[in-house]
Amino acid sequence: MGPSEAADGQPRPGQRVLVAMSGGVDSSVAALLLTRAGLEAHGTTMKLFDAQQACLASDKGCCSARDIEDARQVCLDLGIPHYAFNFTRTFEREVIDRFCQGYLAGRTPNPCVDCNRYVKFEALQERRAQLGFDYLATGHYARRALNPRTGRFELRRGLDPDKDQSYVLFHLTQDNLRHMLFPLGDLTKADVRDLARQQGFGTAEKHESQDICFVPTGSYADFIERRTNAAFPPGPIVNRAGRVLGTHRGLPHYTVGQRKGIGVAAEAPLFVYEKRIADNALVVGFDEDARCTSILVREANFVALPCLEQPMGLEVKTHYRQTAVPALVSQLNADTLRIDFEQPQRACAPGQFAVAYQGDAVVCGGTIERVLS
Repeated sequence: MGPSEAADGQPRPGQRVLVAMSGGVDSSVAALLLTRAGLEAHGTTMKLFDAQQACLASDKGCCSARDIEDARQVCLDLGIPHYAFNFTRTFEREVIDRFCQGYLAGRTPNPCVDCNRYVKFEALQERRAQLGFDYLATGHYARRALNPRTGRFELRRGLDPDKDQSYVLFHLTQDNLRHMLFPLGDLTKADVRDLARQQGFGTAEKHESQDICFVPTGSYADFIERRTNAAFPPGPIVNRAGRVLGTHRGLPHYTVGQRKGIGVAAEAPLFVYEKRIADNALVVGFDEDARCTSILVREANFVALPCLEQPMGLEVKTHYRQTAVPALVSQLNADTLRIDFEQPQRACAPGQFAVAYQGDAVVCGGTIERVLS
């Protein structure tokens, strides 16, 4: 327990909190609730694009110049300081470059998770410590609690099942969680908008960003091609038995689990099962053929427990919108997991993330390396 930490791990009035503010309604209300709780809140917005790239962040995404001004106005309304921190180099290296490299390697990366991991919860936590703040707070719909039995901080699902964001936060370490606050974890989105309206925030009716901020229009493949000058040659579309069914437009134009736009006529819908870089083949199959039963997960992070001493029956999500499903999770070494599902699953895409839960608590999670069967 740190010197400024209460016995239950919760903040005390007067402690200093750096609030990550995107310019949206969620982070606006997070700042509001922290000030109402008697904490000394300071808002901060990350500058992620230089002048030449600023056009990439349209109003459909997040992190635009308008978003910075919206966050600044909310802080002005609340009477708290606001800072803009320049993380353009970190964002390019850890988010945009990882995104491009992942697709070129046949993976399906999630840049929003990488932004959380390497920018908000690494670079911004480092800045928090440098400036002497006790906590970093965000507008994520998740909960944090100290388990008195294990002595570990737990990351738990947000109470609103439609907005729960614990899946994208599986990478948080114990030190991260010790210094994290999620003020919206017990609220619904409707609650948050009502609070923003009551406070008169200009962000109260602001739409949520749906696009990747650096690819607000057009396809991922077009963006990667322009940025890397890589060529995406066409290649064979094959079924899992190796029979050629057609020709694809270049592997980065497809994602594992995709159904529409494959370009092959069949008696039943086809799904993308694999993007095989070795021979530039797009592997497809019917629904029952495009599912997997076991996956290998690397770069595992353990949250509720320090490790898995034996295989555990848990609930697992392999993509954000999925309902968690029963699986047996086994730890193979320090950072590798094997996950065996009770029922075959579709769209277990290398580069995406598998997150295991016990009840509401995140037990562990990591990056899907490959499908085993």
